[in-house]
Amino acid sequence: MLTLSFAQLSAMIGQLWWPFFRILAALLAMPLFGSKLVTRRLRILLALSLAVVIYPFMPAAPAIDPFSIAAIGLTLQQLLIGALFGLSLLLFFTIFTLAGQMVSMQMGLSMAAMNDPVNGVSVPILGQIYQAAIILLFFLFNGHLLALKILIESFHYLPIGGPLLSPQHLMQLPHMAGWMFGAALLLVLPAIVAMLLVNIAFGLMYRAAPQLNIYSLGFPMTIILGVVILALTFDNLPDNFGRLLSLLLRQLNQLMGPPDGRESG
Repeated sequence: MLTLSFAQLSAMIGQLWWPFFRILAALLAMPLFGSKLVTRRLRILLALSLAVVIYPFMPAAPAIDPFSIAAIGLTLQQLLIGALFGLSLLLFFTIFTLAGQMVSMQMGLSMAAMNDPVNGVSVPILGQIYQAAIILLFFLFNGHLLALKILIESFHYLPIGGPLLSPQHLMQLPHMAGWMFGAALLLVLPAIVAMLLVNIAFGLMYRAAPQLNIYSLGFPMTIILGVVILALTFDNLPDNFGRLLSLLLRQLNQLMGPPDGRESG
């Protein structure tokens, strides 16, 4: 007759329970999966399904009483690690939304905003266009599978019950935030410079011929030229996305992987 002690039963439950919390926190913070378009039940079911799938490949979890104080601390630890992982992906998607907002300001379309059902906020039209394109490219490049691979490998480099995050890991967070703003600026820098030259040209035209109505002439021309510039720069979006995605995956490896910075896998 097969008998299980309480310690063995706690270890078996923890082997599934603690990974579930880390994956669930990552899904709650990730873009698209953490949006209002995905229900809570679906996120919980997806996190539980992933925890069951990776159960045989997980390192041994500590045998901790699920109703003890230590179990609460361990749960908070897994939630924090998963939230940091999802926040890193959210910063990556914010790059392109921020890029669209920068171009909208230069084109004079910053007031043309619509409700974003993904994040629940008002975003300029160009930000919505960039965001929709990036979501499609993310799935096209199998970014969701690569991100899931890094999250699963984090259980080996940041094991359950081990140290939370080393100083090397924590230094990646401000670096990723600064990288977000720099990448967004570089992404739309050609369009911003072109629109700046257009505005300077209209300013010189107004100084040379003050009788021209700069508002009735400059506003539609700025929008038309902005659309032309976006059409010329939008063709390079998949290539730029691929390069930024590779940089993101490298930084996620440094954040969730070994403290010495070696890439996992």
